[in-house]
Parts: sequence; C-alpha cells; structure tokens
Amino acid sequence: MKAFRASILRFDAQRQAVFDMDGLLVVGHVDGARCERVLAVGAYEAVAPLVPGLVAEDLRGRIIAPGFVDLHVHYPQIDVIGSPASGLLPWLENYTFPQESRFADPGNAAQVAQFFMTELLRNGVTTALAFATSHPASVDAFFTEALRRGMRMMTGKVLQDRHCPDGVRDQTEQSLLDTEALIRRWHGVDRLGYAITPRFAPSCSDAQLRGAGELAARHPEVWIQSHVAENRDEIAWARELFPDARSYLAVYEAFGLMRRRAVYAHCIHLDDADRALMRDTGAAAAVCPTSNLFLGSGFFDHAGADRAGFAVGLASDVGGGTSLSPFHTMLAAYYVGREGQTKPGLSLSPQQLWWQHTAGAARALGLDGVVGNLQPGCEADFIVLQPRCSALLARRTGSAGSLDELLFAMIVLGDDRLVERTEIAARAAP
Repeated sequence: MKAFRASILRFDAQRQAVFDMDGLLVVGHVDGARCERVLAVGAYEAVAPLVPGLVAEDLRGRIIAPGFVDLHVHYPQIDVIGSPASGLLPWLENYTFPQESRFADPGNAAQVAQFFMTELLRNGVTTALAFATSHPASVDAFFTEALRRGMRMMTGKVLQDRHCPDGVRDQTEQSLLDTEALIRRWHGVDRLGYAITPRFAPSCSDAQLRGAGELAARHPEVWIQSHVAENRDEIAWARELFPDARSYLAVYEAFGLMRRRAVYAHCIHLDDADRALMRDTGAAAAVCPTSNLFLGSGFFDHAGADRAGFAVGLASDVGGGTSLSPFHTMLAAYYVGREGQTKPGLSLSPQQLWWQHTAGAARALGLDGVVGNLQPGCEADFIVLQPRCSALLARRTGSAGSLDELLFAMIVLGDDRLVERTEIAARAAP
C-alpha cells in the first residue's frame, strides 16, 4: 500500500464534489486487479487509523485530484494544432489529410504516439478516447506506447473509403478485416480498449458503415466513435449523401452504430428528436469547445442535453482543438455555456465543469467507478496540483472563500504548470 496526504478532490454519486482539506489517499493492489486501486480516501483523521504504521507521502499544500479524461482527441493531429483555416472542411483538406498520410510509416507513428502521450500526461490527462488514422500501423503504435506506460486508453483505425485523398482512403472490405484483426489483437489487453471509428458518415460508403455496424454487433464490449452535426456545411453534405435519413445522427442509427459505449463528437446542431435518440440508445456526446470556437462551428447546447438526459463529457479535439490542457477546455466550455444564457447565474458551475472532464467523461465511456474519480475501487490514476505554481494563481487561490472559487480560479488561470505530477495507477508517469 501507498498513502498520500494532501487536499483531495473527488465526486460522489450525485455528481457533487467532495473536498477534504487535509485528506489521505490510500492505494494498493487488490486480488486480480491489473493495476493499483483506491483502497481508502477521506479526511486524514478518519482514514489514518485504518492503516496504522503506513507512512504517507506528505503533499500538504497541494491538491490530489482524479486524472482528467479526454473524450475525443486525434493523436495524429498534434503536429497541425494551431493551423489556420476558414472552417472544418477546408481544415481537413489542407492540413489533416496530408498530415495523416504520414502514418503509413510505423516509425513516424511510434514517434508521434510517444510525444502525444507525454503531452497528455504533462497536462494531467490519464485516459483518452483517441482517433488514430486509416493505417493499422497508427493503431499499433498508439497501443504499444499506452501499454508501455500502463495507461487506460482507447483508439481505433479510421474508416474512410470515399471523399478523401489517396494516402488516407482505405478499401472497404480490407478496412473491415483490418478493424476486426486490431480488435482481436488489442482490445482488453491490460488497460487498452478498441474503438470502431468511422471518421464521419460522409467519408464512409453504405457498405463500410454497414460493416462497422456488424462489427459492433459482434463485439458489444468495444467502443464506437465518430463525428456528427459539427458544421452546417457538413450537415448539408450528409443530407445529400443520405437523403432517406431523418437526420445526420439517424444515419448512424440506421447502420447499428448507436448504443452504449458509442461516443459522438460535437453534437452541436441536434434537434429534440436527435437528443432523445442519444438518450434512448445510451450514446454520449463529446463536447469540444476549443475546437468549435476555433473552427467557428457553433455552440453546444448544454441546456438541451440536460433536458434530454444523455451523457456528456468534455474533450480537447486536438488538432482542431487548440490545447490539450483540460483547464483551457473547461474555460472554453464555460464561455460556450454562457452564450445565449437567458437566466441569471452561471451556466456551468466550476464543479460541473470539473465533473464533465473527469467522472462525467468516464461515465460517458461506460467507465463510471473505474477512472475519472478517486472513490474506493477506482483505478489509482491521479494528478498532484500545485495551486501556487504562479504568483497570480497563488494569490487568487490563497484568497478563495469556497470550493467553487478555488476550482474556478484553477480553471481560469491554470495550465500545464499547475500539474506538478501525474500518477498512473500510483506509479509516477514516465
């Protein structure tokens, strides 16, 4: 067992933050577990007598919090972050596809995967649902690096057999054979999970989408990820390509791709019937505020999602997104949430923002109680935050009069400097 004494942030079953100013976190292995788990957590004076003789690492003055969960990110796009474009479709054509064509080279894929995961950990992200490229080598490189680091990560080979250039376009039948082979090779190995990954409906033929749905039916334990309703031009294009579908989202339903463990990025331009479909099928939305602001795609309707009651989590969407930092993502979500607000008060509270990037995102993945929290039984992925990492942050957090003020100060003023240390299953991350 190991113990850590610090202020500790976690979330209860009602999505409310629990904060122990002087807390103790105890982690260790339980029989049959792949990694260390939280054994006990709470106020120091209550937990310490339960582990007599166990010497805790003294981190007082710091905050231990759950590792962040990034619900949608493109690891091959780390090198095109911050590229200028007039909108989504020109950005794909001018930057994304040329960059992704390089991932046919396993050496390039391995080098990028290593850099990408180092950057995730430096920013306090311990779990991510990531896109690879259409090349199987990109999936192998990602999972190999995640396995080396002991991280809980999900990815999948991108499916796109039309409307994309040579170098990234795949062949329909082979793409499905490759996907099934990758599922068998990687899904469930250590802490890894496979995600069936149609890029978006316009990039996939009916045959490819049908095959993806058949794979999903044969492998109900894997994830599904794609994009939907991000951009109005994209929606008009999907309507032309699938004229019989009630909506863009309904295209995925028709091919058997709407269910639990299905995560759809953006979900900006949905109607009430789409929101009900998300709820009824158990699918989740990955909200990507920095990307949506950067590409001018629109604003996610948090109030509509709340009314419908479907799962939501926050995501960086790098490289369309502008930062891997969860603090930047949470701040952008706050800005977006206030857009069009008609009632007084905050649209998203600091606790809601933090929950959506940790336990809420884990819930969207079907990993509630596994990652994204520090309740007993959770895997012991956590971050150590130093709220005095800059003079301004030290001054502001030092005067915080409530937990909401403390959390919001870190959201507004935080960046990678705030993350002093990232622990993967209670092992310092490489």
